[in-house]
Amino acid sequence: MYDVIDGALSATIAIVRDGRPVALPIGIGRDGDDLLIHGSTGSDFFRRIAAGTPVCVTVTHLMGLKYARSLFDSSMRYRCAVVFGVASVVPPDEKEAALLTLSEHLMPGRSLDVRPMTARELAATMVLRVPLAEASVKDNAGSLVEEDGDGEDRAVWAGTLPLRMSAGEPVTSPQTATGTPVPASVRRAAERVTVTGMA
Repeated sequence: MYDVIDGALSATIAIVRDGRPVALPIGIGRDGDDLLIHGSTGSDFFRRIAAGTPVCVTVTHLMGLKYARSLFDSSMRYRCAVVFGVASVVPPDEKEAALLTLSEHLMPGRSLDVRPMTARELAATMVLRVPLAEASVKDNAGSLVEEDGDGEDRAVWAGTLPLRMSAGEPVTSPQTATGTPVPASVRRAAERVTVTGMA
């Protein structure tokens, strides 16, 4: 489970709100046995989670499409972790450290390139911990496309189309001073995503 979570940059978090399921994409990070997430203190969605609404967080790495000799047997190759639980709010005195943990997972080294967080920014941000105590993990990345003696026509192509996420060239903001170099932290992040195929 840790490997699936640590290899991902994002997840989908879902709750039931007013009798209807609602799901949102989020950035994630892991701190020991907890999943860290963050959002605006003004968000009704995150306030409900902070108040104890149960959550389901899904992390998925789509690794390929499995082309079998029938549509019925065709599928996807993926690794997935589904976490269930009730989140707790990170206390104010631990919030900055938790946000740095999140930042280091998403953008390693970036905190050294930018100004420190302000009190106003910290006040506007809610950080939540979801315990990794109840979870389900599925890994079918090595599942077979076919089996010997299955009776299928071998003249029909079967195989796998591998998929992966890769980083492109950094795009500098038009407001950035001319000649400002792309920092090493951005280059390292691009290399990490391309090498590991983070999903």
